[in-house]
Amino acid sequence: MPKKEASFHVQMNPTSLPAYPTKVLLAWAEAMLGHEDLRDWLMGSDHPELGVFCHALHNEPTSRAWLRHHGHAHLMALLEGAEGQAKAVEWLRHTANDTLADMALAADNDDEALARLMTGDPDVQGIWAQIALRIRHVKNDIEAANNDVHRIDPN
Repeated sequence: MPKKEASFHVQMNPTSLPAYPTKVLLAWAEAMLGHEDLRDWLMGSDHPELGVFCHALHNEPTSRAWLRHHGHAHLMALLEGAEGQAKAVEWLRHTANDTLADMALAADNDDEALARLMTGDPDVQGIWAQIALRIRHVKNDIEAANNDVHRIDPN
């Protein structure tokens, strides 16, 4: 099935992920899987964009708009790249960094990108691979639910 065309807006301000503390990244990875207490903790922290990302990952339109409006183009590109939008991955590679581009590709089931994420310093790269795998898991679960014939309304 062909992937839908990119809606990523290249005119957004280029940026990269800030140097988040490890505990924040671990909380983000767990929050993506539905740990509401960690997501709420992120929302109240100095890094609310990561909590909002969790909502956006679950297709909440207002969260996606919030990320765009508050200058988190890198997180929107990560999300849209994970949804198969090649323009978002290209933007990440040229504007943000290769790690974010590989995270988006790995989250979109690209095992070669996942292997690239796992090379180098395991303490640094391992967390990015884990986050990409969490995004992949959520995205694939949503896709499976959307394609479940038992959930499709015949009307």
